[in-house]
Amino acid sequence: MASSDLEQLCSCINDKIGNIKRMLSLRNCGQEPILKTMLDKIGDEIIVVNELLNKLESEIQYQEQTNHSLKELCESLEEDYEDVEHLKENIPPHLPQITVSQNLANVSDLDPEEPVKVEEPAPTKKPPKEQRSIKEMPFITSDEFNGIPAYMKSRLTYCQINDVVKEINKAVVSKYKILHQPKKSMSSVARNLYHRFIDEETKDTKGQYFIVEADIKEFTALKADKRFHVILNILRHCRRLSEIRGGGLTRYVIT
Repeated sequence: MASSDLEQLCSCINDKIGNIKRMLSLRNCGQEPILKTMLDKIGDEIIVVNELLNKLESEIQYQEQTNHSLKELCESLEEDYEDVEHLKENIPPHLPQITVSQNLANVSDLDPEEPVKVEEPAPTKKPPKEQRSIKEMPFITSDEFNGIPAYMKSRLTYCQINDVVKEINKAVVSKYKILHQPKKSMSSVARNLYHRFIDEETKDTKGQYFIVEADIKEFTALKADKRFHVILNILRHCRRLSEIRGGGLTRYVIT
């Protein structure tokens, strides 16, 4: 063996021996009471930092959802403002104009003995028939959200739960608008839905507002998946709805 190869081999062996010594030294350090306490403290701090990172991630998701909802609200308000401006600039000419009352000075010129003719007011139109109100589910408040057990809401955010509340209300309103609609004005599709709604009612649902999964599929873009049922469980916990089962159906009653 050449001297250069021998030197290389000796150098490699020395490096490995040095690594082994450092490993043994570190292992011995871990057994010392002071260093062991320090390592345990570092481990606890790492756990705390990990929990803070998880909370930060949840907060970021919540802020993103809130930002998205605010953008949608802003767009909706801008559309409403444009509609109002359009109506303001395009008032129909057939609307009644405001008439100026006769000057009081002209009244003094009338003969006091001559009876004054009083014009009878035009008969007022009957007010339109009052529409029946439809019960909707109130949104979850921030205090209620904070009171939901962590195991129940998992990684769901405040906005995600209230988005489902909004869609459920949409289904409720759509359903009961059909039920309150005169049958003569119904389309064939609405009439079929009307008959299904009637068939799903029971003596326990009398006077109640409720929907079933078929209504969720009919009137919303929600999917009746595991996440949806987790949110329903949260809404039951917050007393926003209850369940009435029977005939192979689960009826979600707005409370």
